[in-house]
Amino acid sequence: MLKIKRLYLFMLQSFVPVFCMTFFICLFIVLMQFLWSHIDDLVGKGLGIDVIGELFFYAALTMIPMALPLAILLASLMTFGNLGERFELTAMKAAGVSLLNVMKPLIVLIGLIAVGAFFFQNNVLPIAQTKMFTLLFSMRQKSPEMEIPEGVFYDQIPGRNIYVETKDPKTGTLRNMMIYDMSQGFDNARVILADSGHMSFSEDRTHLYLQLWQGELFENLRDAAGATMKNVPYRRESFSTKELVIPFDANFNRLDEQGIRNQYVGKNITELRATIDSVSAMIDSAGAVDGRELKEAPRMGVSYYTYKVVTPGRPAEKIRRGDVAAPRIYDIDSVFSRGASTYNLNYVNSALSRAQRHKTEYEFKAVAREDDLKVVRRHSMEMQKKFTLSFACLIFFFIGAPLGAIIRKGGLGMPIVISVLLFIIYYIIDNTGFKMARDGHIEVWEGMWLSSAILLPLGIFLTYKAVNDSAVFNRDAYVNVFRKLMGRNEARHLEVKEVVMDEVEASRAIELLDILTAEARAYLAACPRRQGYIQYWLRGYSRTALRSLQATLESTVEYLSNSRERIIVIKLMDYPILRSLWLYHPANHTWESVAAMVIFPLAVPLWLIGLREQRILRGEIEKIISVSAQLTQLIEHPQPKDQ
Repeated sequence: MLKIKRLYLFMLQSFVPVFCMTFFICLFIVLMQFLWSHIDDLVGKGLGIDVIGELFFYAALTMIPMALPLAILLASLMTFGNLGERFELTAMKAAGVSLLNVMKPLIVLIGLIAVGAFFFQNNVLPIAQTKMFTLLFSMRQKSPEMEIPEGVFYDQIPGRNIYVETKDPKTGTLRNMMIYDMSQGFDNARVILADSGHMSFSEDRTHLYLQLWQGELFENLRDAAGATMKNVPYRRESFSTKELVIPFDANFNRLDEQGIRNQYVGKNITELRATIDSVSAMIDSAGAVDGRELKEAPRMGVSYYTYKVVTPGRPAEKIRRGDVAAPRIYDIDSVFSRGASTYNLNYVNSALSRAQRHKTEYEFKAVAREDDLKVVRRHSMEMQKKFTLSFACLIFFFIGAPLGAIIRKGGLGMPIVISVLLFIIYYIIDNTGFKMARDGHIEVWEGMWLSSAILLPLGIFLTYKAVNDSAVFNRDAYVNVFRKLMGRNEARHLEVKEVVMDEVEASRAIELLDILTAEARAYLAACPRRQGYIQYWLRGYSRTALRSLQATLESTVEYLSNSRERIIVIKLMDYPILRSLWLYHPANHTWESVAAMVIFPLAVPLWLIGLREQRILRGEIEKIISVSAQLTQLIEHPQPKDQ
């Protein structure tokens, strides 16, 4: 019997309900977006609830590839955010369980989901897309429901406009009707006025019956030959009762699925590959034929081949002309110089018309060839999509899980914001790659895998940071990096300790400050204020003495940070953090310094940068001396506390 570790079972129980909830929420959101984009095709058509429900079912299956990565991202972020917020993840790490071991059952689960997503894309999605698009196109072609409004012209009946002033909702009687009948053309239009009327459908709902009472009919009598505009006879008819039969199919007729089935959306990998191979072979063969036609085209009116009877009694064989195939130089100017101007003009016009004819012919072939290439690209893109979805599921998990462990925020607040932001970035990149691949600007595989290639390093980076407990969203860390880039040191941060184990003695504190001041003054005395080019490379500033000064500074700060006086702790933060940069003394050995000086053009910028860093270092050491003097003054003469 398969036994699952209690930790793995706990992680599955924590992830699966959240994943199911987020998946159905995301699916509902994208389904509502689908409804909003196709609302015009559904409203006012008199469609039954069974037809609309069937459309939404297949649309939901079609939207799964869009909702699944977002659901995995949001669920993994919420799950690990909740674990971090409740300190459960901290407890697991304290027990010796690494983050990768915590993620192991979910990695297996997401892997199974990715495999299932691939088979879904290949086997289920083509059928669902075929049925959805068939239903959608059938709904677009369905006639709208006969619901004639009051006070406006209704133009949804082909060839006719109907105006109704008022309607009786109980009896269905239409009052003060006006009908413009243009089914026979605008010139033979009919106008019907009626006091009242009633409308109904035939039993098969293919014809519309109009019964009119107390009205008049006006009709043009223009014959087939056509009469002049000045003399167009018309007919006027008054009636007490009149019936009109108007062709109007109100039924919902499904289109044949085979048309969509033959498109790229209705094919699996095997069918897509077969179509790509067949169309590519057709393109190659057509290109070979065009190339052979261009090669064998007549040159200067001379055919590329000649026909000769080789065997008596048999048809003439096509033989390649050697004189045409060989390169020749044609003296066209001599032809024009010997001919009359009229003949020369005819020659030019004939050549121009022939060139334009060939140009038009090959432009048409180029357009047809581009259409075939579009077919190949769309089929190739559809085949790549069946793999990118599975890979996107893995990427979003390795983004969401480490990110949730880092931010340690659960619930539906921060995770939703981060998930939506990341998914928008993914969607924009994916659409950009899709359009570029569709238009042929880049290769198909480059466009379809662009989003995955960009987000994969992010997933690797976040996973590495989360496994090693590195600070990703630590503001101070980024501020310090920025300060270093701008040539400024890190800021020192200290807090007043609530519990002090080692009390600060004034005499000991003053002794440490004196030692620090003396060592700082000695370092400044040993280092000249400005070093020349040769002196910088051969001597520089001593890094060994600097490290000793740095150790003395840190030990002094560590001892004085135990003070109960807030002002002393605050003043300690004025001490700079010394750095032992190689620019202070770029070469530890003489031969390295000499080699650096020889490379003169490269060494000069380094010398200038080193002088700048030395100047900053002297300022920091002078600040150490001034802060030490202020601290000595505060310790010797403490300020009275507020009563």
